[in-house]
Amino acid sequence: MLFDMDGTLVDSETVWDVALTELARLAGGELSLSARHAMIGTSMTRTMQLLRDDLGQPGRDEAADAAWLTGRVFELFARGLVWRPGAAELLRAVRAAGMPTALVTSTGRRLVEVALDTLGRANFDAVVCGDEVTRPKPDPEPYRTAARLLGVPIAGCVAIEDSPTGVASALAAGAAVLAVPAELELPPIGGVHLRESLEGVDPAYLATLLPAVRV
Repeated sequence: MLFDMDGTLVDSETVWDVALTELARLAGGELSLSARHAMIGTSMTRTMQLLRDDLGQPGRDEAADAAWLTGRVFELFARGLVWRPGAAELLRAVRAAGMPTALVTSTGRRLVEVALDTLGRANFDAVVCGDEVTRPKPDPEPYRTAARLLGVPIAGCVAIEDSPTGVASALAAGAAVLAVPAELELPPIGGVHLRESLEGVDPAYLATLLPAVRV
């Protein structure tokens, strides 16, 4: 099982909303809704580029902005994160069933370590962070890396995602994909199983999403 984090397991996109809005205002501007939506599921580098473009400030210091944003989100994550509906129950059921499980996120390691205080470190056999891969989502590298770390063929993995960027990454990697939209609507996509929430999802249902094994 391969889980995205922000917007999939925890309602952390609202935390990013707060911090990104504050950063834009410190820069003397306002973050547009379209730019914020484009940031969902992307890497820090891409987020900073979108911020500069949206504010019309191409010369902004990316490293300084990224450091400020990371520090602010760290503070907010440390207060505790709210689970998405059905996410905690599914994660417990997956672990109880003995299924190898990885967290696959575009968020950097420093913030993921704080989030794991809520998620539970013991719930994951592997963790792949956005600043630990060469090519982050939507590239397939994060999901292929997670499958390799688990020792499971990617075709035998179900990836759970909430954003178009994450869905594209998981599909390109070759995983079965369950999409549960949070901040963004997701149109029907070939090969993607779409649900409104993770409530009612269990290991037996996830098994039905994998291709049948022919003997």
